[in-house]
Amino acid sequence: MTHPADRTLRHLSTPRAAAFAGVLFALLFGAVLVLIRTALPAGGQLGSQWGDGSSQRLRLAVLLMPFAGIAFLWFIGVVRDGLGALEDKFFATVFIGSGLLFLAMIFASTAVGAGLLASKEFLAEPGTRTEVAAFGQALLISLSNTYALRMAAVFMISLATIWMRTHLMPRWLVIVTYLVALSILVASDISLWVTVAFPVWVLVVSLLILVRAGVIDLPGDDDDLSPRSGSAHSPDKD
Repeated sequence: MTHPADRTLRHLSTPRAAAFAGVLFALLFGAVLVLIRTALPAGGQLGSQWGDGSSQRLRLAVLLMPFAGIAFLWFIGVVRDGLGALEDKFFATVFIGSGLLFLAMIFASTAVGAGLLASKEFLAEPGTRTEVAAFGQALLISLSNTYALRMAAVFMISLATIWMRTHLMPRWLVIVTYLVALSILVASDISLWVTVAFPVWVLVVSLLILVRAGVIDLPGDDDDLSPRSGSAHSPDKD
């Protein structure tokens, strides 16, 4: 029997393809947003939209959200791994904290939506439990649009600031990140379609990480997209 001290231990490393988690989150979360937006009737009275909307699409959105959240956790891990020794405690705390708060509130709002769907059979008659349904939908909107999406904007701003100071990402991505975060901060309560900008941004970041890691090959990668700025990780990760 081999003694534990004689075993060969390996240092844990992030797989290069782990950035596909960000792509998966972008696709799943974007699909959830589109499903909810197209399922809810426009101009409906507060409390009646989730009862009058397409139950099939709303249930599919509720089903997909947990998997989108799991992928987002992996995305946070991949981005933080890319910072390596350049990570700053202050900005990293804001970056991780805002990301986790976004995820927690998105889960909470989705759970409220699932509750509204489950209680739909009790809302068949006009005037039945309308106060409870209105409260549930107002809570859902506040959690998702007012708070969760603004945490997503803080997540983007903190990450863009880290990239700007460390030069880990190109300047055009930093500028785009600030602009998208500002639009989400200002207009997330105005139109739900503005929120689709967040998963699109995650998709762009994830694809850029995959290109730089060598998982996706593009012409001129060796000259233009090789790891720079003192990256603390070698390109030959498993």
